[in-house]
Amino acid sequence: MQRHYERLDPVIIQALGHPDPFEWGLGILPSSKSQELFEEAARFGIRYGFTIPIHDRSGPVAAVTFAVDERRQQFERTIHEHARVLQLMALYFHAHARRKISNNQLVDDATLSRREAECLEWAAQGKSAWEIGTILGISRHTVSTYLENAKAKLGVRTVVQAVARVTALKSMRQQPLP
Repeated sequence: MQRHYERLDPVIIQALGHPDPFEWGLGILPSSKSQELFEEAARFGIRYGFTIPIHDRSGPVAAVTFAVDERRQQFERTIHEHARVLQLMALYFHAHARRKISNNQLVDDATLSRREAECLEWAAQGKSAWEIGTILGISRHTVSTYLENAKAKLGVRTVVQAVARVTALKSMRQQPLP
């Protein structure tokens, strides 16, 4: 960070500019500045890699990199044979990590807080506000407030309607494309 490598690193620059996975290492991504950076990385055992940029509708957000201490035919062959599977794995991992880190859940155009979504999930399983409160360690009144907020955000009048809307959207997302 002190040397601002994020501005010079050709892996970061390419990941920010292009959504396609790519290989990198000494002699692969040309530039005198990148050569210097790759030589320094090599002293730490990072000489060759495969990076999968992750972009969403707002642009580049992350990248997953597989790196080794030297170019090996087996590593390169594995990358070439399984590049699309690795890309899919990276996307799923990123989505999972983002859900775990995020406090909010996007449902259609409504953004539910983590607690609102949790309360709706328990309500979908038939739990009362008192039971949900006991499970989550909060009061029945707090559960009711979360459920009221979720209903308002989803534009519905009852908890049953809110659960139905969230469930329908989840099942639509899980359906395979034709």
